[in-house]
Amino acid sequence: MSRPRPEPVQVVKQRRDAALAALVASVPYARFLNITFDRRGDELTAQLNFDHKLIGNPFLPAIHGGVTAAFLEMTAVMTLTWANLWERIESGSLDVEELASGKLPRQPKTIDFTVDYLRSGLPRDAYARATVSRSGRRYASVHVAAWQDHRDKLFAQATGHFLMPQEAATHSSASPEFVADAAPDDKA
Repeated sequence: MSRPRPEPVQVVKQRRDAALAALVASVPYARFLNITFDRRGDELTAQLNFDHKLIGNPFLPAIHGGVTAAFLEMTAVMTLTWANLWERIESGSLDVEELASGKLPRQPKTIDFTVDYLRSGLPRDAYARATVSRSGRRYASVHVAAWQDHRDKLFAQATGHFLMPQEAATHSSASPEFVADAAPDDKA
């Protein structure tokens, strides 16, 4: 028996990059803050590209705390979504054209998100990496660390808990339109 030929590496990389680009493009606030993601295998590193509009305290100057929190939360959500899609991306069962056209999987919803501000965010690029501590069918826990010049000198960290999106049923009868039409009529 012969094994099927593996896909060329370039095809796999293009599929991964296209899927990630579609996910990031689906979040307008990520575009506004100019957050980009660098992918190395299944690991993502977020980058908050510095812009003067991100400054909250011009006297220090320091990155606004809300920007920092949004950056950390976005990193957590994207990493969690990426981790859940990884198998489908690798197998090729995820249609990248559908992602690019806007047909995206539902993303996790934040239950709570706690940010620890360890020092002022300086007026320069920032980086963050999230670690999924636990991910089940209904709930996930994620820890995020953010740094600027040196990875060991964090300027913020966060822990978040997320409600995972439920997989849609495989039947078309699960669609809301069908369920509403199929409801018994009380007047009959």
